[in-house]
Amino acid sequence: MKLRPARTMRYINSQAWGRYSVKKPKKNYVKALPHTSLLIFRMGVDKPTYSSRYALVSNQYVQLRSNALEAARQVANKHLEREIPGNYFFRVVSYPHNVVREKKRATGAGADRLSQGMNLSFGKAVSRAARLRKGQSVFELKVDVASKDIAREALKRAASKLSGTYTITAS
Repeated sequence: MKLRPARTMRYINSQAWGRYSVKKPKKNYVKALPHTSLLIFRMGVDKPTYSSRYALVSNQYVQLRSNALEAARQVANKHLEREIPGNYFFRVVSYPHNVVREKKRATGAGADRLSQGMNLSFGKAVSRAARLRKGQSVFELKVDVASKDIAREALKRAASKLSGTYTITAS
């Protein structure tokens, strides 16, 4: 089944749901965790000589699925690797902890008979998402001062893949 659009789960309008315990499996609310698309969190070379640090900071409360974070990570890392190979350190700060539930509905002819009467159902775990607060950083990037335009462009490209509005802060 296809992924639902991001607009269906971008806003934080309910409590977080992600209790999963390895030690006490009978106490789990989530019986099986859906896999996360985001597997790599550190890219580049971590040198202590980098002189500037940039961060992509969220301007609003938003929930981002792991596949959106992975797409943003790939586009930023590809740009950095093409322009300044080995002269950057890129890190994904936010981690997708929250489990996203979805009520699978039948579609097609005669599906109204199957789908009625369960408007407030609990749903099944389908993916994981990161919940971001206002002012929380999503990505962090360390480069030299000479590469500041490349760094800003990489974070701008990453922000275009994510829902919500973001600013790039430098320090």
